[in-house]
Amino acid sequence: MGNGASEFKDVSLASLLVLPASAPDSDPLPSALSRIARIVSETLELKEVFAQVAEAASEVLPFETMGLCRLEAPNLLRNYAVAGKTVEMDPTAVLRLEDFSPIFQPRPGATQRIDDARLTLDSKFPMDQKLLAKGVRSMLCTSLMSGRQFAGEVWFTSTRPDAFTERHERAAKAIADILGLSLEHERLWSLDVSRRRRLDAVDSLLPALAQTLDVREIFNRVSEIVQPVLPHNRLILTSVSADGRDLNVEASSGEPDPEMPTQFPARPPGDLTTPEYVLIPDTELQPEECGARAGCHQLGMRSFLAIPMHLDTGLAWLLIVSRTPNQYSEEDVIVGRRVADHVSLAVSHQRLAGEERRAAEARERANRLEERVQVLRDQLESTLGYRRVIGESRSWKNALGQAAKVAQTETTVLLTGESGTGKEVIARFIHRGSPRASGPFAALNCAALPETLLESELFGHERGAFTGATSSRPGRIEQAAGGLLFLDEVGEMTPAVQAKLLRVLQEREFQRLGGTRSLKADVRIVAATNRDLEAAMAKGQFREDLYYRLRVFEIRLPTLRERRGDIRPLAEAFLEEVGAVVGRKAAGISPEAFEALLSYAWPGNVRELRNALERATILCEGGMIGLEHLPFGMGRPMPAAALAPAVLAGDGAKLKDVERELIVKALQEARNNRSEAARLLGITRSQLYTKIQRHRLDI
Repeated sequence: MGNGASEFKDVSLASLLVLPASAPDSDPLPSALSRIARIVSETLELKEVFAQVAEAASEVLPFETMGLCRLEAPNLLRNYAVAGKTVEMDPTAVLRLEDFSPIFQPRPGATQRIDDARLTLDSKFPMDQKLLAKGVRSMLCTSLMSGRQFAGEVWFTSTRPDAFTERHERAAKAIADILGLSLEHERLWSLDVSRRRRLDAVDSLLPALAQTLDVREIFNRVSEIVQPVLPHNRLILTSVSADGRDLNVEASSGEPDPEMPTQFPARPPGDLTTPEYVLIPDTELQPEECGARAGCHQLGMRSFLAIPMHLDTGLAWLLIVSRTPNQYSEEDVIVGRRVADHVSLAVSHQRLAGEERRAAEARERANRLEERVQVLRDQLESTLGYRRVIGESRSWKNALGQAAKVAQTETTVLLTGESGTGKEVIARFIHRGSPRASGPFAALNCAALPETLLESELFGHERGAFTGATSSRPGRIEQAAGGLLFLDEVGEMTPAVQAKLLRVLQEREFQRLGGTRSLKADVRIVAATNRDLEAAMAKGQFREDLYYRLRVFEIRLPTLRERRGDIRPLAEAFLEEVGAVVGRKAAGISPEAFEALLSYAWPGNVRELRNALERATILCEGGMIGLEHLPFGMGRPMPAAALAPAVLAGDGAKLKDVERELIVKALQEARNNRSEAARLLGITRSQLYTKIQRHRLDI
């Protein structure tokens, strides 16, 4: 059940099961009552377990059909649940009390037994006639009570006459006591759930109030938000006059009405107290001297709920009025107070908030401009070699086709595949083809940063959030506002950061590190990982709910081994770009060197290919790239027969062995310099560290 369930289960059902000490051991009633109490205590929705309750009740009552109906209005009962098969009644049918004969009328606190319906019921009454037509001969009805108030009935029927006795009446009364308490629990729980739902709806006022420096400008919007949970014809914001006798209208919802007064009487003369609230269900029933009655008459209203607001500038009132009598009750006071709290907070701080907001916006603009300049620089550096989507292989085109389809939506995308397969290429491809293409593209490698720094980079931080945080700083989510945020290696996130990212995806809001206010996350998320996230979930290393939020649309990127036909066009494009960077373009790639590129297993995929060609371009000094210019492991390719077919086909187990051997040899050649080894392998240092740990080479 919901969070509110526990607070209603504490009332002891066992107290209903106390029987006289002389009850014989053979009496099945205690056992049946205990079973019923256990059944209803496990849920707050009796309807769900009513069939089980009926089964337990059948141990002590010889009925064929059992039902429960609740009082819905002073003269209406509604069936709540029916179990059995003799009386086939609509489980939600409305029963009018005038449809029962006088002898069959429900009586608060009473238990009625009908031994022979044919002799007792009157077929002139619809309900009596229906029961007789169904073949009912015996009935037992006992009332449900909520305190001293009649709440409904529990009834039992049988097609046999004289089926029930006085002993059965006592059993039915005990069962009714348990079910009545269960229904009361359910009612209180439903009220609590409804109240919290209404309060949550009212809390959506906060974003609306934060959008303006003057609450009067959005009073109609406030009214729209409040209307579903607190129906009204007008919301009126008033301030108390200097002498305390009048309420001056400051703002009102609805269309401007020239006939609407700008002032109402506040209170009787001499009354200086301020109540917690004023609730008048029907102003017509108030005395003539009541100020609320006079004010509502001026507005044509009948119901009235007023909540005081103690502001820095003095006392004010929020008036909630309706043309419908009896519109408001005590249940509405807490909702009205929450609305008043939000409005009073906005009003009392609107001057200070206006100045602070303008200053904060100026600071934000300066920070964003500075960060935007840095992001553009990072993009120019990181996208070199990634500006074009190159490849004609079927697997690569399939990935591009999926990316093109999802690009036009706002759907969250998860890119999977080995490291270096071009996940950022696809992420930028999606961004360029999306409605957010004019917005920024921000990228963050989640494996390259420790937890605290990752949180700061992703969500931003406020001044003083941690040592060294001398000023507020927006994170990548804010930097990517209106655009796309690419989270690479998302599988390396810690559980704490995963939880915060989940909130961004679910609620579209977040808080800066060290901050207290929620910020809107106007950003599309594209995540990437080279990990098996399902295996990580099984080990408790990755949240299942976050996985399914990220994996709305998954695109698996093929390895370079699966698209060897793309190696030539990729190599040609990389030589062009690398030549521009190093200032001297290679004359080309010798047939032997190109054959080595085709034969290589490429554990680092496209990224490793580009790094290898950059190294070779530098070494060849403008000449032809030969075998001697390729990194270790490529310049001396293994014979085709020695390259296990399973490796070329992507067999995971054998490729793992090849990768381990390459890492060991690279570390040996680099004399255990891990930066140099990573360069030789064509991968980043963080990727090398990950692979070293995976192969347990750091032991």
